[in-house]
Amino acid sequence: MNFQLLHPRDQLVAIMDRIYHNGMTTLSGGNLSIKDSNGDIWITPAGVDKGKLTPKDMICMHADGAVEGPHKPSSEYPFHRAIYKLRPDISAIVHAHPPALVSFSIVRAVPDTRIIPQANRVCGPVGYAPYALPGSEELGESIAATFAEGYNIVILENHGMAAAGANLLDAFQRLETLDFCARTLIRAKSLGTVHTLSEPALNLFDHRTNLLPEFVPTVHSSRERELRQQIVEITARACDRHLMISTEGVVSARLDEDSFLITPTGHDRRTLAVEDVVLIRSGVREAGKLPSRSVQLHQAIYAKHPDVNCIMTAQCPNVTAYAITAVPFDSRTIPESFILLRDVPLLPFKTLYTEVEKVAEMISESTPVLVVQNDCVLTVGTNVLNAFDRLEVIEFSAKSLIDTTTIGQLVPIGDTEIGDLEVAFSLK
Repeated sequence: MNFQLLHPRDQLVAIMDRIYHNGMTTLSGGNLSIKDSNGDIWITPAGVDKGKLTPKDMICMHADGAVEGPHKPSSEYPFHRAIYKLRPDISAIVHAHPPALVSFSIVRAVPDTRIIPQANRVCGPVGYAPYALPGSEELGESIAATFAEGYNIVILENHGMAAAGANLLDAFQRLETLDFCARTLIRAKSLGTVHTLSEPALNLFDHRTNLLPEFVPTVHSSRERELRQQIVEITARACDRHLMISTEGVVSARLDEDSFLITPTGHDRRTLAVEDVVLIRSGVREAGKLPSRSVQLHQAIYAKHPDVNCIMTAQCPNVTAYAITAVPFDSRTIPESFILLRDVPLLPFKTLYTEVEKVAEMISESTPVLVVQNDCVLTVGTNVLNAFDRLEVIEFSAKSLIDTTTIGQLVPIGDTEIGDLEVAFSLK
């Protein structure tokens, strides 16, 4: 589906639905708008349940001053209008009250996006706008002035946040990504010191290694079609389970000894379709599609380990809290965690970009999970569900471990019991 071909009123409903049901705003909070090519501004209404908006609820503020729609426009319309006036390159604005970003706004701080490269590149620099009365012209001027400095996402003092973009999906992805950073930073504070990336380290993310030669597939086997559907469904499920967000996360699955399927780069994970998944065959990519930046890593893992049939990388907030603090992850919490995860090594950040073969050497069915500093968690499995199960288990385990810091000291499963698990479940 091409989201940009939807009518503005349908785009507003779709994105507000994602914001509300992802817990990033309340029934009465938040507002979205789109500036149409003719100068009209489509905006969400005031006083209507954000969890049940329909296209007919949307308001059109015509360029000539006329208002069309069954409700009053959002009370925050003045700041939307002011931003559009000062930033003609912006065509969509998102305002919401995600709890983690509200936490930053009420301590008057800005989340540091340098914790992982993807987040930094999606959000760009984060601005800060002083407090003013909601709905007032003064607030509009304050927020618009901050956007006019070149920021595309802004923390609103004691209020929440606002994000903008060339289209509504672009603005939403900035919101979602900054919210991920905020949630991860808050979780990490319970573990230790947060480590951020230098600009040279961040620049490693910009080096393209996915521009493989192209080929045109002539047939698509039933097995390929089945795997495409599995990848789409598990990626959507990962988003619904807060293991991935629209801008972060990769899934691949082996098709045969020379081929695998992988998610594309730069595509909204939640709206992935079977035709978007990229076929890789003997180091060559399906024509007209751009695979994930980590395609060469996945290729190296499949070549090294014939028993691995699925690979996932993700930036789940609790596991990523371990990645950005470099605190060792202890899987010896409950039997399920150790059985599925085994001992989880921590890899230095640059390894993922400069030593692909080393990463492929370290991961295996006996070491099926790796945490990479300031980047991701990497899981492998004998099939899609097996790799996904490990992703869920490590995120759940990380949450339990972090919560433990507020109630007592971890008492891990003992060596004797671990030995019993290894024998009972053939882990050696």
